[in-house]
Amino acid sequence: MAAKRPNRVRPAAFVAPQDAPSHDAFLEIHNVSKRFGDFQALTDISLTIERGTFVCFLGPSGCGKTTLLRAIAGLERQSSGRIIQDGRDISNLPPSQRDFGIVFQSYSLFPNLTVNANVGYGLVNQGLPKAQIAARVQELLELVHLPSSGPKYPAALSGGEQQRVALARALAMQPGLLLLDEPLSALDAKVRVDLRHEMKQLQRRLGVTTIMVTHDQEEALALADVVVVMSKGNIEQVGTPMEVYANPQSAFVADFVGHMNLLRGTAQADGTVRIGSRTLQLDPNQVEGLTGDVLVSFRPEDVMFRGLDAATDNQLQGYIESVDFLGAFSRARVRVDGFDGAVFEADLSANMLRDFGVDAGSTLPLALPRNRICIYPGNERTAGLVKSSGERRA
Repeated sequence: MAAKRPNRVRPAAFVAPQDAPSHDAFLEIHNVSKRFGDFQALTDISLTIERGTFVCFLGPSGCGKTTLLRAIAGLERQSSGRIIQDGRDISNLPPSQRDFGIVFQSYSLFPNLTVNANVGYGLVNQGLPKAQIAARVQELLELVHLPSSGPKYPAALSGGEQQRVALARALAMQPGLLLLDEPLSALDAKVRVDLRHEMKQLQRRLGVTTIMVTHDQEEALALADVVVVMSKGNIEQVGTPMEVYANPQSAFVADFVGHMNLLRGTAQADGTVRIGSRTLQLDPNQVEGLTGDVLVSFRPEDVMFRGLDAATDNQLQGYIESVDFLGAFSRARVRVDGFDGAVFEADLSANMLRDFGVDAGSTLPLALPRNRICIYPGNERTAGLVKSSGERRA
C-alpha cells in the first residue's frame, strides 16, 4: 500500500479539491483563511462538496474543523476567501440569509417550549398556517422516531431524544444544507451508535447535503460518504472512509485515523527499507523519491500469523510482551530481534489465542505483508508521532 501515489477512486458522492471538476457542485469553498489575532485557524482551504453528500470534517481539537463549519454557516466571518452555495455567493451574508439547518452538541432546545413548539419554531416565524405547521411537525417527529413526544418538554426527554428533536428542528425549514457540530459527543456510547445509524438512514432518505464535525474517527468512518481530515488549519486528506483508512496520504492521517504502528526506518536504494538490522521488502515504487530516514507504518490487523510459507515476504519471529483482551479480539505488543528495541502491536483473533495458546512470553512466527506497509518521510513534522518502545499508544 504505497502512501506516496494512491489510486484514488471517485466515489458516487465525492468531495474534491476546489479546482477539480465537479458534476453537481453544491458547496464551493475557495481559498478560505481565518485568523484570530495572531492565531491562524484556517489556511487557504479550498473544497467542493457535491449535492446530497454526507461529509465529515475530522480532526483533533484545534484543527480548524469547527471554525470551517461556522464560516460556512456565517457564524464566523472568514478573513479571506469565498463560499458559494448552490451557485450563490454567501461569503458576506449573515446566517439568517443562508440556507442551512444546524444541530449543536448541546441540543440548544428552548426548555420552556414543548417538543412541538421547538420543532415548529422556525415555521411559526414564517407565518405559515397552524394546520400546515402541525402537519409538518408531526411528519418530522415521525421521521426521528418520536411520534408521540410532541406535548412533552425537553426536560422529560433523554439526551438522545433531545438530540432527535434538535435534528427535527434543523430539518423543519427543509434546508439545502444540514450542519452538525459534534452532535453525538455528549451522548452515552450505545445511544451514540444507535443515533448515528438513524442519522445516516435519515440523510439517505432525505438526500440533504450534510456536513458533520467530529473528532471521533469511528463515527466519521461509519457515517460519511467522504471524510475531510484536518490538522492545524489545513486539509490533510480528502477521500472515502475506505481510502482514508486504507491509504493514508500523510503520517498524520495514518496516526490519527484508526490504529497504526509507526516505526523508524531507513529507505534503501534498492527499494527496500531497513528497521535496525532487518530489511523489509516493499511493493515496487513505494519508496520512490524517498531516501534516508522514513517512517514505516502498518496496522495491527495486517500483521499475519496464519498461512505463512516459503513464499511469504518479511517473515519475522515475534516475542509477545503483553496481550490486552478487547472482547472480539486481543491486541498484543510484539518485539522482534533486530528492530532496535522497537515494539509494535498486532491483533489476534479469539481463535488464534485458543489455537496457538498465545500469552505474554510466547514466541511465534509472523509476517508483515509488503502491500500493507506505508512509508512516509521521516522529518521534524513526523518525529513526534513515533512512540518510545515502552510507551503504549492511545
